[in-house]
Amino acid sequence: MVSRAFNYGMEYAPTYWVASAGDPPEDDGPLEGDADVDVLIVGSGFTGLSTALFLAREHGIRATVVDANRAVWGCTSRNGGQGQNASGRLYRSQWIERWGKATALKLDAEIREGFNTFKQLVSEVPCDPQPGGHLYIAHRERKMAFLRNECKVMRDVFGYDTRMLSAAEVAQTYVDDKESCGALLEPDGIGVHPLKLAFGYLRMARALGVKVHPGTAVLGVETVRGVHHVRTQRGVIRAKAVAFATGGYTRNDVHDALSAKIMPILSNSLVTRPLTPEEIASTNFRTHLVITDTRTLRYYYRLLPDNRVQIGSRSAITGADASNPRHMAVLVEGLQRKFPSLAGIRVDFSWWGWVDVSHDMMPRVMQPDPHQSVFYAVGYGGNGVSFSAHAGRRMAQRIAGKWAGYDDLPIYNSELEYPNVMGMVKWKGFAPFRRIGQRFLYQKYQAQDEKR
Repeated sequence: MVSRAFNYGMEYAPTYWVASAGDPPEDDGPLEGDADVDVLIVGSGFTGLSTALFLAREHGIRATVVDANRAVWGCTSRNGGQGQNASGRLYRSQWIERWGKATALKLDAEIREGFNTFKQLVSEVPCDPQPGGHLYIAHRERKMAFLRNECKVMRDVFGYDTRMLSAAEVAQTYVDDKESCGALLEPDGIGVHPLKLAFGYLRMARALGVKVHPGTAVLGVETVRGVHHVRTQRGVIRAKAVAFATGGYTRNDVHDALSAKIMPILSNSLVTRPLTPEEIASTNFRTHLVITDTRTLRYYYRLLPDNRVQIGSRSAITGADASNPRHMAVLVEGLQRKFPSLAGIRVDFSWWGWVDVSHDMMPRVMQPDPHQSVFYAVGYGGNGVSFSAHAGRRMAQRIAGKWAGYDDLPIYNSELEYPNVMGMVKWKGFAPFRRIGQRFLYQKYQAQDEKR
């Protein structure tokens, strides 16, 4: 398989996380020349590192991890640090609609276990955790009915201690978001410093014998008599098993199993200077919970431990337009609508990055061909901070041949899908036209989201 040319060895994006995480841990440097390995993991973010960590911890397998750029360079160093009891973009009520109650209950049990996996790793790493739950704010009154229904489903069907909050309760007890019409409070949610957490994964994995090679780009994969010949810019890695954990930076040409299976979506994020005591009082930020609002093109935000506000949302359609200032202006405007007293506040950090969205809005942890030792875990749709830990654990089980008991769950028993245009058959050939559809959908969502 021949790859197009692309950059490698790139430095980190200018995120708040990079500026405040401290010096990166040691890695093993670029992999020079040819090599023979048992397990090769492509991608050194949350998923790749957790896969390597659990392979070593639970199965005694020391994997080799490669990344085209710096270790933890992609999604993992650019997200909002929101860990939620979720996976993919679908709500639990939508799980029931799509797969029925019995499957939804099994899926919920697995996602809960996944959140516990995440919590365990967070407890092992100094990563500035902010536990306490998730506040889902209705940005319009008409969205309260949707939240009430989700609250009821989560309580009655899945047994969660969720509850509804009035606009007054949100403003008085949590935060005075001027757009808030009330909220759903979920008991599970942890804000983290994502890069400190990932650096912790890196340290723990390497302490167990995992090799991590940044600046080592995978240019193509060819399987010869059951051995995967993975071509890099410096040589060929021969691997008994290959696992892809490339998130929103998954290239269509990296492997046939992933070609056109992910729709990378850009997200912008900013972090303000620290708020003064007067600004804290004016916004009534009494919480450090992770917060999202009910827009389809949602805002996600929280007060960080050093009293800065982090907020993120949608960005450009294409990478070529990502640095256009008008996309960051959308975040600034959103921050000012929610917190008018912060109008004009200095923004100390701003960045953008790709989110890995699957075409059916749910992730997959798969071995697409049972006769080929090729695996992937991808498609979190913005919920990868938490579920990636468990996805890595499950992918490690698949690689180690210890897979059993999970094949009745859709995230484990079906491959990622090709794009579907206007209800037509799913087809790889639709992929080049996805950005056109995305542009129209963004216009539609924008109109719907801001409708009173």
